[in-house]
Amino acid sequence: MFDSLFFIVFKHYKNLKVKKANQFATIYISILQCLILLLLGMFFAGFFNQMNLNTLSQDKVWILFAMASIFIFFKNWIQYAGRKRKVLNAKMLSKKSQKYPAYMLYLLPVACFVLSIILWQAV
Repeated sequence: MFDSLFFIVFKHYKNLKVKKANQFATIYISILQCLILLLLGMFFAGFFNQMNLNTLSQDKVWILFAMASIFIFFKNWIQYAGRKRKVLNAKMLSKKSQKYPAYMLYLLPVACFVLSIILWQAV
């Protein structure tokens, strides 16, 4: 799923003749994955709060989130740079890709962030 979203964003910027299309698409996917991780973290924090489980302090959880976010950015930088991106690009060219409007692609991270804030208020 993330590979297909990456190439949809990559093709969107490549069609606009932007030289840094790969960098924009990598940053988009990394931010989206971090926000999904944040959303899941907020959900489980609320769930564990309702179950009266205190396994980690809030400071330790934020440190773990920061470390996981750095790992996600590094993983995506390695994965979508160079030869592996070219192999994935060749696979995606053989498949018929779906076209999404650009505003829909940008609403996905915004929706994850808004849902995370709503869940944070509930915790």
